[in-house]
Amino acid sequence: MVPPYSVLITGSTKGIGYALAKEFLKAGDNVIICSRSEELVKSAVESLQMESGKQHVSGIKCDVQKGDDVKRLVAFAQEQLKYIDIWAMQINNAGSNAYSYKPLIEASHEDLIEVVSTNTLGLMICCREAINIMQRQARGGHIFNIDGAGSDGRPTPRFAAYGATKCSVVHLTKSLQAELRMQDVKNVLVHNLSPGMVTTDLLMSGANTKQAKFFINVLAEPAEVVAQYLVPNIRFVPENGSGRPTYIRFLTGLKAYSQIFSRLAFGARRNRHVLED
Repeated sequence: MVPPYSVLITGSTKGIGYALAKEFLKAGDNVIICSRSEELVKSAVESLQMESGKQHVSGIKCDVQKGDDVKRLVAFAQEQLKYIDIWAMQINNAGSNAYSYKPLIEASHEDLIEVVSTNTLGLMICCREAINIMQRQARGGHIFNIDGAGSDGRPTPRFAAYGATKCSVVHLTKSLQAELRMQDVKNVLVHNLSPGMVTTDLLMSGANTKQAKFFINVLAEPAEVVAQYLVPNIRFVPENGSGRPTYIRFLTGLKAYSQIFSRLAFGARRNRHVLED
């Protein structure tokens, strides 16, 4: 498999998904984006074409909770790209009212269904369809499941449902890796991708406590900065051809501890994104 790559990114009309699409386009790849809003898809495609100066991007409306929608997404990608080399699964919808910071006891039944259906069921459906199409491609393919807060098993107070779904991302990836080995499928690899703390609307909406402001300033980065690091590392995976799954992390433990130490010792990164008390 050699570049340019054919890339499909779900949840890509804003935030880290949009930033990833932009970086793949800069690298010369062909990109499909999608979201639940036809208006947002159209607007994002136009913006990406304008910002990148390239026409190698198209989009389609898709609700990842719906199997038929995801099948249409795959058919659209095949029509536009012929094959899918890289599918980056950014599964969440920050525009939904369900994605807000509040204790679990205050979450409505509808909120919980929304978070779990999108982040867990949606990811499973997309992985199923991605594996189905990729294993039939002579060149195979790579799936990158994007995790988030809670994926390391640490608690996510005021965001418990979201954290629980993101913890399931890592488990699902490991299970799919084991299934593919059992079935002797060698041309499809499932990886984890960790963007760390990204200054999206979703994260910034929770910047209303002293602790939250501290960690956002110390650890968070804009989506563009994160994508500039992640995309070359993602593209290296098929180029390298090692045939082994990987876990690409932007914010490693060492990096996080180093930045926290710099803040505590020297006052670094104070008020970078939000004013602290």
